[in-house]
Amino acid sequence: MKIKKTALIGMGAIGTVYGKLLHDRFGDNFKVIAGKSRKERLQKSGFTLNGETFYPQIVSAGDEENFDLIIFCVKNYQLEEALEDVKTFVGDNTILITFLNGVTARDRISKAFPRNKALYGLSMKIDAIRTEEGIVNTVNGEIHFGEADNTVISPEVKAVQECFNEAGIENIVFPDMIRMIWKKFMLNVGVNQVTAVTRAPYGKVTHVKTNLVLFREAMKEVLAIAKAQNIDLREEDVEEFVTLMSNFSPMGKTSMLQDIEAKRKTEVDYFAGTVIEMGNKLNIPTPVNFVLYNIIKSLEEMY
Repeated sequence: MKIKKTALIGMGAIGTVYGKLLHDRFGDNFKVIAGKSRKERLQKSGFTLNGETFYPQIVSAGDEENFDLIIFCVKNYQLEEALEDVKTFVGDNTILITFLNGVTARDRISKAFPRNKALYGLSMKIDAIRTEEGIVNTVNGEIHFGEADNTVISPEVKAVQECFNEAGIENIVFPDMIRMIWKKFMLNVGVNQVTAVTRAPYGKVTHVKTNLVLFREAMKEVLAIAKAQNIDLREEDVEEFVTLMSNFSPMGKTSMLQDIEAKRKTEVDYFAGTVIEMGNKLNIPTPVNFVLYNIIKSLEEMY
């Protein structure tokens, strides 16, 4: 199995970084999927990364083409629309992979395309941010991806890894991807939401005592929910993230803080919203996430 034709939907900060790498390597065998209303504009404007504008081919619903791999980089609240936009590009053997935050995206994709292989995926250690001039980044980070269990690597995972390697996209296939997805979810629930309500850059997350309290406690609620479902999250994972955030670029900002500052819709429904919903089902209290959720929703409403 070899991936020859690749497409990506969602050219935000993360999508632009990886889209540029795929475009540089595969040329016309890489395309960007977009809604019809945006196709013409995107073809004219292109995408700008670190001051360089590139012009991948844009396809939209109705164009007749199947891809070997489709990558989802949209926001969670855009996923339903994206699933409609990609329908005409999904063939019998198309592999689907999500780079979305949270723990629900892969299952939503799999439900929409039950006959296709849908892989778990997430982007780690990337520092891309959106500016008026385009996307700016210094670190491309790495993709963690795979099936739920990768003790034996499937042909589809191997094919995607070869594609990423060829494009220069750093990647790791972990034996237990459910653990990795939940680890990233726990981090996002903590750091994204705390920075959104406090306006703290990375350097103020762990170095301001009250921010650190919120950061830890929000993550611990995720930990309790994971343990109740026999998902392998651990107390030491919380402390690992405290150490990790202490070493991040001091003035860097989370995606949710960037959304708040730009008065954009956030993914809070898929962070605290998911935590609250799961907590209610499992009878696990989630007071910190309840408060964070309501503050962030209030900020959205005021904007």
